[in-house]
Amino acid sequence: MSDKKTPIGFAFAWNGIREVARTERNFRIHLAAALLVVISGFFFPLTNVEWGILILVIGLVLVTEITNSAIEKMMDYVKPDMHPAAQVIKDVAAGAVLMSAIIAVIIGLLIFLPKLDMLF
Repeated sequence: MSDKKTPIGFAFAWNGIREVARTERNFRIHLAAALLVVISGFFFPLTNVEWGILILVIGLVLVTEITNSAIEKMMDYVKPDMHPAAQVIKDVAAGAVLMSAIIAVIIGLLIFLPKLDMLF
């Protein structure tokens, strides 16, 4: 019986990711940035460890953006008339996205800046 639930659960999860990609501009911006980083990775000699770190921080940003979107949608559902506490919850979730993005930029700079020096 559990075998039949797995594909359905996966389908629900995939639908959620598609919904976020369709409706959330910031998620699409993060996806574009991730694509740019991956393409850049093919132009510079990256080690397996550097690839792993980049994939981890890309995942961190995308997961926090999805979580932020879920929290925002839930707060809009629970408190459509915007209670101050609901705004704080939304702001804290958005802060998590910002923090993960800052971390990703710092790691990207640590990995790619030395490789740019090699070009000049």
